[in-house]
Amino acid sequence: MDIHRHPELLDRLAAAYALGTLRGGARRRFETLARERAPVRAAALLWQSRMVSVNELQTPEAPPAAVWTRIDNLVRAKREQAAMSQARTEPAPVRAGWWRSLPLWRGTTAAGALATVLAVVTAVGLRDHLGTQIGELQARLEAQPQIEYVAVLNDEQASASMLVTFDPKSRQLTLQRVGGYQEAADKSLQLWALPPSGAPRSLGVLSQDKLLKLAADQQAVGGVPALAISLEPLGGVPSERGPTGPVLFKGALIQKML
Repeated sequence: MDIHRHPELLDRLAAAYALGTLRGGARRRFETLARERAPVRAAALLWQSRMVSVNELQTPEAPPAAVWTRIDNLVRAKREQAAMSQARTEPAPVRAGWWRSLPLWRGTTAAGALATVLAVVTAVGLRDHLGTQIGELQARLEAQPQIEYVAVLNDEQASASMLVTFDPKSRQLTLQRVGGYQEAADKSLQLWALPPSGAPRSLGVLSQDKLLKLAADQQAVGGVPALAISLEPLGGVPSERGPTGPVLFKGALIQKML
């Protein structure tokens, strides 16, 4: 099937490809089509550029000056250790007459002992530095968001309008507007979970910010196949009433398996 002739299907496949949820043979077929068909390639590039903005959710952090100092110390220690090892393994040139010199052998023995001590000190220092760096990396990884669920909410024209991600560690839904829709000042957008059975459940009222976060737990998001956004009076409506205005955006909620 020529997916470039089906804009809605192409947009969904391109979104899944950029998010990493399109896998296996389906991903390879999509990549082949992207190489052969310019519209498919353009859709993939468009979604990849949109996903780049997800990185902006994280506050950039410049590494402390001490990190660069430790790296420089590690490199210097490694070079010194290699030089000392080479000095110990390379035989000294032998000359007739002076190789029997007692001061020479005493000096050589002292140099070898000093090299051994320096090698031990360097190894201990490297171990301590590496241990510190590993601890810092583990702390940074712990601070990174762990996105478990992703949804791309589309409008009636199958155009992406809202990117939704859920981080169970911080218990937060992050919503990013990727379309050009802007509600009126006396209206609010409200996010709804659409469970397999039963009435929709409100997950929160959206502000007019381009990027915002809503508190949510695993129970509210887990097992929900789809999300929707409706246009409601300013401040939203109670959850038990369900959406009272038109549903503007909706889309499947996908659990990432990465």
